Amino acid sequence: MKLNMAEEEDYMSDSFINVQDDIRPGLPVLRQIREARRKEEKRQEVNLKNRQKSIKEEEQERRDTGLKKALGCENKGFALLQKMGYKSGQALGKSGDGIVEPIPLNVKTGKSGIGHETLLKRKAEEKLESYRRKIHMKSQAEEKAAEQFRIRLKNKQDEMKLEGDLRRSQRACQQLDTQKNIQVPREAWYWLRPEEETEEETEEEKEQDEDEYKSEDLSVLEKLQILTSYLREEHLYCIWCGTAYEGKKILYTFENYWIQMLFDFGFDFFFFYESHVSIDNGNFLFHPKGNVG
Repeated sequence: MKLNMAEEEDYMSDSFINVQDDIRPGLPVLRQIREARRKEEKRQEVNLKNRQKSIKEEEQERRDTGLKKALGCENKGFALLQKMGYKSGQALGKSGDGIVEPIPLNVKTGKSGIGHETLLKRKAEEKLESYRRKIHMKSQAEEKAAEQFRIRLKNKQDEMKLEGDLRRSQRACQQLDTQKNIQVPREAWYWLRPEEETEEETEEEKEQDEDEYKSEDLSVLEKLQILTSYLREEHLYCIWCGTAYEGKKILYTFENYWIQMLFDFGFDFFFFYESHVSIDNGNFLFHPKGNVG
């Protein structure tokens, strides 16, 4: 009885207490075991796939080797061809211009039906071609839109420049007419439009003046041509130098000088009243309307 008690552990001993200090849970151990088992299963799965892939590769290699190997004399079909006069490496046909190599064998390994892969390939090519065509059409449309925008912008800038030239000509016409005691312009749009209407004007008069100033039947360029001719003929006014001269001879001299200078420098200038210009011995000459030689 005493011996059995001596063999029993003393619950107050250091060895028993130190063992109880290790209170690590058993859950991490179970997690490690599951992780190791999962890795092993994955490795076995990869090995199985590699082994299957190797079998397919071996089959393909054996097939290619067999297809590349020429038929020997032991083959009954080849022996029959030799009896008919065929020699190894000779082209088929009487003239000898037939095929030399046998028709290649296309081994189908997939599970799809015959011609299905060809159909899918053709559809993919058609889809790719359609996509390329759409991209090309989109690119052309963008280039066309950009070109049209540049043209509209240039036309807008040219129109603004013409409107500015017309306003300067209207201002000059109004000043020159006023100096000659001309109280009413030949056309309403010959002068600048007053910024404010008088209160005494009726709505009908305002609408009439509005129509006269708009002159929708004439473009800005046409107005500028007409007004420029009027300034030259009535006031001897040169638009190039912005001066009204005392005589036509002086006016024509200065105008010819400006035109010749622009021509010599190669400037791309737009002449609003080209019907008044002629060339005499290589020189530009400016004439009044109706006197072009």
